[in-house]
Amino acid sequence: MSSRFLTSEQQDSYGRYVGEPTKVQLANYFYLDDTAKKLVQKRRGDYNRLGFAIQLCTVRFLGTFLTNPIDVPPGVVNYLAAQLKIEDVDCLSKYLVRFNTHWEHTLIIKKCYGYRDFNSQPAHWRLVRWLYQRAWSSGESPSMMFDLTTARLVELKILLPGVTVLSRLISTVRERVAHRTWKILSKLPNWKQIEQLEALIVVDEKAKSTPLEQLRKSPTRSSGPALVNALNRLVKIRSLGVSKLDVSQIPPIRFKALLKIVPKKWMNWVVTEDGSIDRHAYTFCVLEQILEGLRRRDLFVSVGERWSNPRAKLLQGKAWLEARASVCRTLNLNCQPEPELKVLQEQLNQAYSKTAENLPTNSEVRIEVDKKGKYSLTISNLDKLDEPESYLKLKEKVESLLPLVDLPEVLLEINAKTGFMEEFTHLNESFARVSDLEISICAILIAQGCNIGLSPLVRKGISALTRGRLSWVEQNYFRPETIIQANARLVEAQRKIPLVKSWGGGEVASADGMRFVVPVRTLNAGANSKYFKGGRGITYYNYTSNQFTGFHGVVIPGTLRDSLVVLVGLLEQQTSLRPRELMTDTSGYSDVIFGLFWLLGYQFSPRLADAGEARFWRLDSSADYGCLDKLARFTVKVELIEENWDDILRIAGSLRLGTVSAMEIMRALHRGKKPSTIAKAIGELGKITKTLYLLNYVDDEAYRRRILTQLNRGESRHSLARALFYGRRGEVRQRYREGQEEQLGTLGLVVNVLVLWNTCYMDSALNQLRSEGWVLKDDDLARLSPLLYSHINMLGRYQFNLPEELKDGAMRPLRDAEAEDELADLELW
Repeated sequence: MSSRFLTSEQQDSYGRYVGEPTKVQLANYFYLDDTAKKLVQKRRGDYNRLGFAIQLCTVRFLGTFLTNPIDVPPGVVNYLAAQLKIEDVDCLSKYLVRFNTHWEHTLIIKKCYGYRDFNSQPAHWRLVRWLYQRAWSSGESPSMMFDLTTARLVELKILLPGVTVLSRLISTVRERVAHRTWKILSKLPNWKQIEQLEALIVVDEKAKSTPLEQLRKSPTRSSGPALVNALNRLVKIRSLGVSKLDVSQIPPIRFKALLKIVPKKWMNWVVTEDGSIDRHAYTFCVLEQILEGLRRRDLFVSVGERWSNPRAKLLQGKAWLEARASVCRTLNLNCQPEPELKVLQEQLNQAYSKTAENLPTNSEVRIEVDKKGKYSLTISNLDKLDEPESYLKLKEKVESLLPLVDLPEVLLEINAKTGFMEEFTHLNESFARVSDLEISICAILIAQGCNIGLSPLVRKGISALTRGRLSWVEQNYFRPETIIQANARLVEAQRKIPLVKSWGGGEVASADGMRFVVPVRTLNAGANSKYFKGGRGITYYNYTSNQFTGFHGVVIPGTLRDSLVVLVGLLEQQTSLRPRELMTDTSGYSDVIFGLFWLLGYQFSPRLADAGEARFWRLDSSADYGCLDKLARFTVKVELIEENWDDILRIAGSLRLGTVSAMEIMRALHRGKKPSTIAKAIGELGKITKTLYLLNYVDDEAYRRRILTQLNRGESRHSLARALFYGRRGEVRQRYREGQEEQLGTLGLVVNVLVLWNTCYMDSALNQLRSEGWVLKDDDLARLSPLLYSHINMLGRYQFNLPEELKDGAMRPLRDAEAEDELADLELW
């Protein structure tokens, strides 16, 4: 067993520096927080302090200590020396004068930061178990497993062993997995099958090859005898009975092979005129088919999250039988379909009767018949309501009382009230501490939320605002989970303000998308000429409560159908809000969505641009719905719902319990042009609940106006977000999905900070007005909005003081061309 499977690049880069670390790596691994600096400052002499710091950051970066601890790139030495204010870096050579010093420092670092030796238990046993499970359930190459194991060792703070030791361990584990596979396979056939299989590799005296080789040969001619021989060959293979063996103990990845089919559109490219195969065209054809298969969920990544098989995550077998009763109780659904359909039938009859009864007096709605005798509804657009004089005066007065303030002050003040910045914790060193961390976090919130980068916020003389500190904090403290937790604090604080009760209790929300152009090369963007002109972009699909707070967001490449993600925010959001009704634009709905919303206990209320053209469904084909009878000309396929009720409950239960994500389920149910049987069944159920919604939408103008009001709140939030995200022409320039999600999540967080600050001061202004004798009407309070920003300075402030030496005609010092570019990301427009 050796390391022969490793590339020369892997061997050369293992546990050692390969060139200078990047700026991102320096910020992530070589920044010294206050805890590290205190530990370093305990050493005597600059050379000991610098050497100790180099060893500490080296083990963070490489996962091991170097035999020669100062054999590091000059950039590392200079970066650490600048933080420790050591001017003479040449003193570092003295670090090796006393032989035991760096070994003693190694022991101190291991003890303080929890690093363990490779053979220490139980860490080593857990690593071997992880390696074995990975090798057993995945098809990764040994070199890939080597890289993954190296990364895991660094993550777990287990010191890297020698390259040969680790490669031998991987080889040993892979051999054990292979032996286990063959052992299981050898026990599957019975004694008769074993005799038949062994006979396949015995060469007969009269034959030149084994029976196995003869069975492997495929026909070479298109003729009758060749067809007979091929069929006889198939019969012979099937007679072995190996296809009936139970191989369920072995992961499918060890058997799986992709069936590659060349579609017609690729034939002219793949097959040349002389009938040969163009390998380059064939390669691109296969890549396209694999990508399309992943998108349709026809193909899956066995070990993965984003591209995994959603069906495998559904409750099934014994787990479903045990959970079925509790799932039905949780969802308030009957285990049998008949009682639920009976209730829906009664609700449908009542809704039809009520709408038909009110239709003659409903001036906004009328039934029309076209030349072909087709009945349809026409619904007039809602007129804009006049704003009462009392509301206009109140609005003007409240806005005039709001203090003028700078954006950094808003962030720091809300942090003082809520402590939301405490949710930003270090990625893997919970004890890491730096002074004035909230100032650094505030600067990064502005950098990402205003889309201006770090450069405008860097201040060399302020420790919390140096580029090194800001880069370190951004790398280690900003990630989706910390942003989500910080946002949850803001949402909870908003709920407690008395004014917010006038806007709603958080039970109603809306969802809509913001489009952003992405001018950089990235896989996570899509084309759409309407929104991105000739370029590509992304959609930030976000959710707004009726309390004006945003509680979830999803980044979508291009302009994916809203209906695929509309459920995500309700099921996966982590705030204290529990919205029960969601309002969207027309693009957010489908019959399947209506069905899933009803199953999960939510009310789906989209604003329909073509409500009059929508189909109205019925359960009872013989029912008479008066003037609406000819409009309700479509009948739901009840039998499809009844036959698939258990699977319908299983999907709803899996969504509610979180064993599968809403996005995965929606992709699977909307897969291709031919929906699956379960998708059709949920769609039939959705036709019932959609009709109930349509009848209410047609009959109740106040309902239509309530939907419009909530959607307008979401659009106003988008206007505030656009004003805030002013840098770089409002374009997102993150290349990877994770970076896009982090930046737009930060944007939503900063918008929530502004909403909370405005609400606090609006509530204070109203209290002052009450004390002055103002009579405040509930309807006027409900119309107020905290989505204001004219009083908030988001653009920073300019300085007009000039140093005395420049006034006397002196010149500024030129920049060092070799030094780090402080304005590297300064590209606002």
